[in-house]
Amino acid sequence: MAKKDDKTVKNAPLIGIDIGGTGIKGGVVDLKKGKLLGDRVRIPTPQPATPAAVAEVVAQVVQELSTQPHAPAPDSPVGVTFPGIIQHGMVLSAANVDKSWLNTDIDGMLTARLGRPVEVINDADAAGLAEARFGAGENVKGTVLVITLGTGIGSAFIFNGKLVPNAELGHLEIDGFDAETKASAVARERDGLSWEEYSVLLQRYFSHVEFLFSPELFIVGGGISKRSDEYLPRLKLRTPIVPAVLKNDAGIVGAAVEIALKHKLVK
Repeated sequence: MAKKDDKTVKNAPLIGIDIGGTGIKGGVVDLKKGKLLGDRVRIPTPQPATPAAVAEVVAQVVQELSTQPHAPAPDSPVGVTFPGIIQHGMVLSAANVDKSWLNTDIDGMLTARLGRPVEVINDADAAGLAEARFGAGENVKGTVLVITLGTGIGSAFIFNGKLVPNAELGHLEIDGFDAETKASAVARERDGLSWEEYSVLLQRYFSHVEFLFSPELFIVGGGISKRSDEYLPRLKLRTPIVPAVLKNDAGIVGAAVEIALKHKLVK
């Protein structure tokens, strides 16, 4: 087989995997367009979601994706998201997953299981990276903050298109509470808040974050971004605030982008 030239390698698609609390999904990502080539593959997250059990499901998803027509070479690197703080390949928080993940070398474990290079990124960071590169934050200079409203409040801090990892802005203390305990999408449902009432809490949160960081743009993601017309117009901020573009594919795309950047397969 002829050796691929550098241009072909750098343009090659890669696999991205998004580990979530209910499902582990993945896709083959076109790194030039930020889109999936072919269908997503999703398998329910095992319960309990222990490291060994999750690694097996990740391997199943990768194996299925590897049969698709656009699949990359079998030794190509794989990018993976995880819902926790990741530093130097280690899991440093496990708020919504099995506590046995704490201090696990997730990069090393998945690399050994898949037999190919794997690097893991926080799930909100991955979504933010994808939005900054291919979505609502494309070509925006300065600070872009991607805020995901879901079970908690996830965040990604992007500066001039580059990720500043592990910004946990959902845990800012506001009025004596962790922000996400009052202003997440789940908190709205739990407390039975109308959109108008919920907007008051979001105003408090985004005004505080705006004061701290003076971003150029807020991007709001998470499932609740589908209803952004119910609350974004009510917010009064200096900073433009817009819904995310990539929706459910953002984590998969961001995971592939991160591993491609680490291996210098994209600019």
